[in-house]
Amino acid sequence: MKILVINPGSTSTKISIFEDKKEVYKEKLDHPKEKIARFPHIPDQFEFRKKIVLNTIKKAGLSLNDFDAIGARGGNMHPLESGTYRVNEKMIEDLMGLQYGEHASNLGAPLAYTLASEVAIPAFIVDPVIVDEMQPIAKVTGLKNIKRKAKDHPLNQKAAAREAAKKLGITYNEGNFIVAHLGGGISVASHRKGRIIDVNDALNGDGPFSPERAGDLPNIAVVDMCFSGKYTKEEIKKFLAGKGGLVSHLGTNSLIKVEKMIADGTKYAKLVFDAMVYQIAKEIGKHASVMKGEVDAIILTGGLANSEDLTKGIKEYVSFIALVFIYPGEHEMEAIARGVRRVLEGKEKAKKYS
Repeated sequence: MKILVINPGSTSTKISIFEDKKEVYKEKLDHPKEKIARFPHIPDQFEFRKKIVLNTIKKAGLSLNDFDAIGARGGNMHPLESGTYRVNEKMIEDLMGLQYGEHASNLGAPLAYTLASEVAIPAFIVDPVIVDEMQPIAKVTGLKNIKRKAKDHPLNQKAAAREAAKKLGITYNEGNFIVAHLGGGISVASHRKGRIIDVNDALNGDGPFSPERAGDLPNIAVVDMCFSGKYTKEEIKKFLAGKGGLVSHLGTNSLIKVEKMIADGTKYAKLVFDAMVYQIAKEIGKHASVMKGEVDAIILTGGLANSEDLTKGIKEYVSFIALVFIYPGEHEMEAIARGVRRVLEGKEKAKKYS
């Protein structure tokens, strides 16, 4: 069983080929910002990205006819529950029409669908970024017209939770987990019996502060900033997501550089690092309450989980709650391939986007 996986990012395209359960080929093609800037909107990149995928397949010594299915990263659509979705024309229409937001991930399903159609094989997306399984109570805020939203990292979170479940000798749908995806944005979620019942909006900077996101802030201070006349609306939004967190404090989104600052004796860098650890741990503690203490494991994943100092610091705060598992890095490609394979093997039924 051969599966092609396509994952378009803002400045890169990741492509993997899986044969049964094994990744037999992978390529990450970086795109200079000046090249991407030639395209006014994300849909304008379609032919550029398609050519990249076809050239990569050829480089691997294969053709589209060699694949049983194509899986892709899901983009901005209307909220969905988790699972594997068969790509259809309605999905393409919403993604390419930018109905729910513009991001490079919007190109994943259209690329998979177009290429799969050429050789009459199915195309799928798995656990897209807009998965929303939040319980109603988690969406209520102190203002009637504002609701909390789920925009996090469901693909990698659920993949890591499934690995932890295996270690515990249970299935993902049988367990209760708190999962923290630690990356440029940080999302912490309550996974109860296979559903993400509560999570912060990591995309827009809610929750703990991260390398690029400001995290939760004092309300009045933000209001004063907005009406100070010093900043535009877009500049304020950028402070919340893009120029917040480590970027705001230390001028870099690289945790490696921050740890080097600490090693060189920069006290303020140590304070900011410790504060980020503190806020992540505090968020995990909040989710222990959401789960009413019934937690089988806490899982730390994402690129920042490669930092021993970061994970050690978080564990010191939260290990009293439950076992802590660490799965560094992002396992999106494998997670997509697994989701597609579950459908092809008849272990799971593909869902329909409508």
